Amino acid sequence: MNGVISQIMGPVVDVDFDGYLPAINEALETSIERNGVNERLVLEVAFQLGDSRVRTIAMDMSEGLVRGQE
Repeated sequence: MNGVISQIMGPVVDVDFDGYLPAINEALETSIERNGVNERLVLEVAFQLGDSRVRTIAMDMSEGLVRGQE
């Protein structure tokens, strides 16, 4: 399952999916570059917004995430 980040509002991150929609409280994982090092960032699904979109909460700082990132 791959999603694409569609909106970032501080620690709140919306992710679009094609087909499969993750369940509430499911953990999603992406990577983020900090100080030249790729680090893992976990996003927890808080809401299913419909239209194949979920709203997540970042478990760490979301600085460096960009729209369109998988």
